[in-house]
Amino acid sequence: MTSPTRPLIALPARFSESASALRYRAEVAARALVEAVFQAGGEPFIMHPAAPFDASRLARCDGVLLPGGGDLHPRHYGEKTEHEALYDVDDEQDEFDLALAAHVLEAGVPTLAICRGLQIVNTVLGGTLNQHMPRDHRHKVHSVNVKPGTLLAKTLDTEETTASCYHHQAIATLAPALTPTAFGFDGTIEGAELAEPGHWFLAVQWHPEDTAATDRTQQSLFNALVQASARSSAQGRRR
Repeated sequence: MTSPTRPLIALPARFSESASALRYRAEVAARALVEAVFQAGGEPFIMHPAAPFDASRLARCDGVLLPGGGDLHPRHYGEKTEHEALYDVDDEQDEFDLALAAHVLEAGVPTLAICRGLQIVNTVLGGTLNQHMPRDHRHKVHSVNVKPGTLLAKTLDTEETTASCYHHQAIATLAPALTPTAFGFDGTIEGAELAEPGHWFLAVQWHPEDTAATDRTQQSLFNALVQASARSSAQGRRR
């Protein structure tokens, strides 16, 4: 008996100046992210973030995961100065991620955006970021309140969850096309979704992959992405 084909989930790699077991610069993906997608029944496709973005490269993919990473250059959301805390800014990575996010939003590709991924989407849709939080959320585990009735609440099956965070930036102005779905202990927007959803889309500021292997609430985000991608593929809406 043939097993069903795993939905192909595009996961753009992150540029890295060094990586263990490799002699030179590398392109990497967090192992926990890849394993969470695979555990959910998806086939992770680590995508080379070559700019300019070519939408035809997504033709065989059923869904997209926009992962965390370094900081987005502030010029993309209209700021002319750079905070000294900015790190790992890469122009090619920015160009690729912004174009990819714009495409999946326009084309209706099922998408899960995590940390930098949420910030990228917010920027594409006209929102802004706080370049450096007064009290950052790096290496922080804290509770998150989830707005009842949202797709996020339905996916997590809870209105409060424990989030593993690593970010020193956050949403300053939420894009008009997004609606907040979760908040941290200090009021930080920790989740968002489309105000007028035309396709499956979820975004969280925390890193669900950090605890997905042992926390089924966090794993449910990846399960939902893969399930939505499978439905989209079955309905013939591959992009």
